Amino acid sequence: MDFLNLLKSVAIGIIEGVTEWLPISSTGHMILADEFIKLSASDAFKEMFLVVIQLGAILAVAFLYFKKLNPFKKDPGERKDVLILWAKVIAACLPAAVIGLLFDDLIDSLFYNYRTVAITLIVYGIAFIYLEKTNESKTFTTNDLKDLTFKKALMIGFFQLLSLIPGTSRSGATILGAMLIGSSRAVAAEFSFFLAIPVMFGASALKLLKFGFVFGQSEVALLATGMVTAFIVSVLAIKFLVGYIKGHDFKAFGWYRIILGVVVIAYFLFVG
Repeated sequence: MDFLNLLKSVAIGIIEGVTEWLPISSTGHMILADEFIKLSASDAFKEMFLVVIQLGAILAVAFLYFKKLNPFKKDPGERKDVLILWAKVIAACLPAAVIGLLFDDLIDSLFYNYRTVAITLIVYGIAFIYLEKTNESKTFTTNDLKDLTFKKALMIGFFQLLSLIPGTSRSGATILGAMLIGSSRAVAAEFSFFLAIPVMFGASALKLLKFGFVFGQSEVALLATGMVTAFIVSVLAIKFLVGYIKGHDFKAFGWYRIILGVVVIAYFLFVG
């Protein structure tokens, strides 16, 4: 077993765990990480690995929000509320699921490059800053998940379509969309967490099917290490974001996106 390769898997798991939940684009960070953290594995395995370690991140949401997401509650009223919430999540996932399944390979071939990632990082960074400036005197109409209607959930799902373009950020697109239609930062972030469960599970399952289920011992170790790391770091990242937005807006993430976009362009133009 290559210990250095395991350390690389840990590093990638850390990046995934942080960037999946903050609206700063995990893809943008992964592209940069791939330049510096060369995982010793086949291209097919690396492509699958970068997606499937998201399962660790999904488990973090299930772990932190088990009470809210558990559909097997004894109380009929609470059970009904959870089932309605899941129905809203599924409804919001449908647009991206349909388009993603139909055009996944085409989107990757056309847009998975540093130019697209850099542009979307900067554009949505500006969008976050602009939105938060306009929100300074705005009163949000949806301050609880129960107030999020099926219509609004579906609208957020259409915003999630934007995240099919690399560099957009799935959480970034859904949070922006939710806030644009009147959701508070807390509701926008929480609903974005829940949307990730079917979306990321589906994406991981698709990559596993394409790769196949035949793994070498070292590949199993790399995948398990990355997933466990992503889980632990995701727990910390989600707790950080939930605490952060109680007293702050998203402008800092917008500026970070812009800076990262410029760094990506500069790196590939002058170094890469």
